[in-house]
Amino acid sequence: MSITNGDSDAQLAVRAAQAGAAVVRDLYGSRLERYDKSAGDFATEADLAAERAILDVLRAARPDDAVTGEESGRSGAADAHRRWLVDPLCGTLNYAVRNMLVGVNVALRQGSEVTAAATADPFTGEVFLTDGEAAWVRRAGSDERLTPWAGSALVDVNLDPPFPNAPGFQAARLLADPGFAERFRPRVVSSTLAVAWVAAGRRAAYVTDGDLRDSVHFAAGIALCRAAGCTVTGLYGEPVLSGPGGLVAAADAETHAALLELVKNQRGEES
Repeated sequence: MSITNGDSDAQLAVRAAQAGAAVVRDLYGSRLERYDKSAGDFATEADLAAERAILDVLRAARPDDAVTGEESGRSGAADAHRRWLVDPLCGTLNYAVRNMLVGVNVALRQGSEVTAAATADPFTGEVFLTDGEAAWVRRAGSDERLTPWAGSALVDVNLDPPFPNAPGFQAARLLADPGFAERFRPRVVSSTLAVAWVAAGRRAAYVTDGDLRDSVHFAAGIALCRAAGCTVTGLYGEPVLSGPGGLVAAADAETHAALLELVKNQRGEES
């Protein structure tokens, strides 16, 4: 089964993500001016150009929808029922130093739920997509159902700030926990492409701190993981996106429970 309706929100998310990915791919390796945003964070012309390409696709097809873009900010009604969340180049630092581990994220939030999303890998040509019910990866025009798998024991941990749950939880301490090393193998991709990899069975789990509500970075990956059947909560088992509680997205319930226990250990909680 695959998504074939070219007018669907899911297909629109795919087309928009592919438009952004094409720009990211075309500009790769160029000398790109950096635009400082905050301490340690910046955008490049690739970020800006990719977002323009994505917004052109979305606005042509859904002119009445609201949009939040990583670079352009919010547009449309503040309380819009339909809002697109756009991250045109997740992994800008990777990209700027010619590391290809980046993703292009497009998601549609309707009310409180993300009902369509796509994460495009500009360099493999893959697009991870969901209609909110199921999830696929598209390669060369063919769709394959995403199947989570915890067997690799590879866990991506986001080490980038901010850290709203510190000192109760700190990602660097999770990696140093003996219990983590006994069971898992750490990875740090620095791109939310890794969240899609959990849905696809290429990672056992992904862990990050942060307030992810209406996040242009994480909305697509969380939707993919949910639709693929992953176990997804905040750091302490609470519903994800309910506050500044971060994310634990795991391929299965057993892996998820093990990671929650390690997170609890940082706060000195009993099992």
